[in-house]
Amino acid sequence: MGFLDKLKGKATEVFSEHGESSRDTGAPPQWAPAPEISHRFGLWNEAPEEEFKAGEEFCHNYPPDAPRLLPSRAVEDLTTYGPKVWTIEKPSSPRFVGEITGGGYDTKGNNPITIHTKDKATSVCLLSNLPIMAGLYDIQGKSGVYYEVYIKKMKGVVSIGTACRPYPEWRHPGWNRLSAALHLDDLRKFFEDPEGGRDYHTDGILSAVSPHDTIGCGFEFATSSLFFTYNGTRLPPAFTGIYLPRQQFDVFAAIGIEGHNEIHVNFGTDLFKWKEGNTWEWKSEGHVGRMHGSGGPMDELPPMYGETSGTTRAL
Repeated sequence: MGFLDKLKGKATEVFSEHGESSRDTGAPPQWAPAPEISHRFGLWNEAPEEEFKAGEEFCHNYPPDAPRLLPSRAVEDLTTYGPKVWTIEKPSSPRFVGEITGGGYDTKGNNPITIHTKDKATSVCLLSNLPIMAGLYDIQGKSGVYYEVYIKKMKGVVSIGTACRPYPEWRHPGWNRLSAALHLDDLRKFFEDPEGGRDYHTDGILSAVSPHDTIGCGFEFATSSLFFTYNGTRLPPAFTGIYLPRQQFDVFAAIGIEGHNEIHVNFGTDLFKWKEGNTWEWKSEGHVGRMHGSGGPMDELPPMYGETSGTTRAL
């Protein structure tokens, strides 16, 4: 039985509803390939050819989910608890050997979201339970969205970025459709790039990632650009003109992980290292609740996550 065949029949519905709308003026930014040379092979970490082919087949067979509304409970909890509602979902795949604790609907305290994986863990992409950028809702004057990852231990491989559902769970973010990421082993950036990625030029600010470092990932609405931060310093845009038009996509925080690691994920429950991220303009929870093109809450709502598809598929 082939790698992808093992996947079929194991789909689970785990999404939520959301939305966001654009108030940008002028022509939207246009996507263009990043200027850096695209490498044919990864510097340190290479996925097996079978997994590459299975990822391509997966994306061919399963089109991107349409944007959806957040469930009413999520909207209420976001109003009450703010970023505490976000967490990282534990995958059903046996490739994930470890645990995820903290955050989510059942956590009303300040427990940090902790991901701990063991040596036997093989590559898996972990997604947030709710989108950090929601296609159906107005951005309400915000600058963008942002989250951070604190590296407590990294003896394996960690990658940090964004992705749309459904995404092949066994592939690091950035390797497949509608996904972007910075891979912390070789510090290369990836957007829909199944090969070796591109060098991320940071003027020497980021040369290595070590325990106790913090890496942030942000998306700026005005330029439709994805950027990263390093210990509180904003780095140059990694990719510009992606996820356009924004109203067509629900974008989730995506973390790739394999091997022995321990990381903490912060959606704003604790102060960010990047100080600007602590302002209202960068809080993810602030842009939900008002539909695109409407002056207030909608009387008639589209289907919500959990009512129809909005799937993630696991090995």
